[in-house]
Amino acid sequence: MSAVAGAGNWVAALRRFAQPPTAPERCELCDQPIAADHSHLLEPATRRLLCACPACMLLFADRTDGRYRAVPRGVRRLDGLAISDAEWAALRLPIDLAFFYASSAENRVVAMYPGPAGATESLLDLQAWQRLATANPVLAELAADVEALLVNHVDGAREYYRVPIDRCYVLVGLIRRHWHGLSGGTEAWQAIGDFFARLRTEPDSLRDCGHA
Repeated sequence: MSAVAGAGNWVAALRRFAQPPTAPERCELCDQPIAADHSHLLEPATRRLLCACPACMLLFADRTDGRYRAVPRGVRRLDGLAISDAEWAALRLPIDLAFFYASSAENRVVAMYPGPAGATESLLDLQAWQRLATANPVLAELAADVEALLVNHVDGAREYYRVPIDRCYVLVGLIRRHWHGLSGGTEAWQAIGDFFARLRTEPDSLRDCGHA
């Protein structure tokens, strides 16, 4: 089930990340059956996410030509990272839920926010981001293309996670699937709450203080 992370392709591509599969999963490189809990490869030039079997992960991950990159599996809660209200406003995000990643193809940091129609790229103030990254060196450690900073400021929350990019796809797909009307409805907000509740239960060995 490939997904293209381009701003115009999230709606169709991400829906499948939030719904149970209707057929057995298969590797998108060799077509062999794979487990439901499988790894992904990302094609930075197209932002395409590919389901991959263990053999293809070994063969294609982090190729010298840069065509594919392996998406990591670990999640870290950045308890030491702090973004003030003023710093958040300077990033120009229209809502209080967003993720940020470094695009090697575009040579810049990309900011995306999820919504009922998929994910939308926000016009990020790169100088404001650089000031934030300077104050929080952990942000410079994000693996380009395949790791993101996921921020949850909804209803006064102050949660920051270093996550694989496919986790962001899952969140976008959940919102796309469950959102109803202008406010989203109880089902959508419950799905969002459950998503972050699961992140909070990740093993303590993957937690990060947020500062060097």
